[in-house]
Amino acid sequence: MDKIAVMIPCYNESKTIKKVVEDFKRVLPEATIYVYDNNSSDGTDKIAREAGAIVRYERQQGKGNVIRTMFRDIDAECYIMTDGDDTYPAEAAPDLVREVFEHNADMVVGDRLSSTYFEENKRPFHNFGNSLVRGSINRLFGSDIKDIMTGYRAFSYNFIKTFPVLSKGFEIETEMTIHAADKNMHVENVVIEYRDRPEGSVSKLNTYSDGFKVLRTIARLYRTYKPFGFFSIISAILAVIAIIMMVPVFAGYFQTGLVGKFPTLIVAGFIFLAAIIGLFSGTMLQTMTAKNRQDFELALNRCADRFHDLKERQ
Repeated sequence: MDKIAVMIPCYNESKTIKKVVEDFKRVLPEATIYVYDNNSSDGTDKIAREAGAIVRYERQQGKGNVIRTMFRDIDAECYIMTDGDDTYPAEAAPDLVREVFEHNADMVVGDRLSSTYFEENKRPFHNFGNSLVRGSINRLFGSDIKDIMTGYRAFSYNFIKTFPVLSKGFEIETEMTIHAADKNMHVENVVIEYRDRPEGSVSKLNTYSDGFKVLRTIARLYRTYKPFGFFSIISAILAVIAIIMMVPVFAGYFQTGLVGKFPTLIVAGFIFLAAIIGLFSGTMLQTMTAKNRQDFELALNRCADRFHDLKERQ
């Protein structure tokens, strides 16, 4: 088991990976540096190996796929996740590590948005998207996480080994943030300096397609983790539609004593019935979610026991 593992998912980062590896070796000499190459074609793996990193490979394309493999393969007391594009300062890593070791944080967020991100990032829709995602998640899940989509984080062993990675791409950061908020895990925010990519280094994140994937992930995870809230919203919308459709039917009935729009009444009745079914579905699913949280706490206990066993074997 490593004391500190620095995990760097990479896809065609030959221009920056050498500096990233060397910077982390300098500020965290006790750490083991892992570079997971995701089908790079520019020699990223060779450069990282020469810089002193342990290089491994993930053939399924996508950052989420890489992180799934990293989390499964590596055992460490503290994990640092960063990108290979040299946008995150290695100098902040000791502060992130300190939160895990001294304050028992499960996830430490490298907060770009409270420092230089909006000045350094030259893509205005990225800035808008980060603000939108942060506001949505903190409101829906009752959290206070300052930077939802940052790729610079530290984790405890318990978080890494109990986090079910489902996302395949860049929406992975959103998924792990919501998981931490829902499971009441200890999250800390550490403000970091952010710098834009150096000239010649190209972002793999597509503003629009990946942005829509992130929003879809938020909706999917809200349905999974907060089913009563999700289905209550749907039920309320259906109920309002049904009531609006029923208004002219009842207005005509009170005026003439006759129901003149039977098809409208029937459709409105079925819509209202669907609203009731949705409400009860949300109630039942919420009960199942509560049971899943109990099971998760038991899984955390087993994970903690395994962690202590690994430390004793060292």
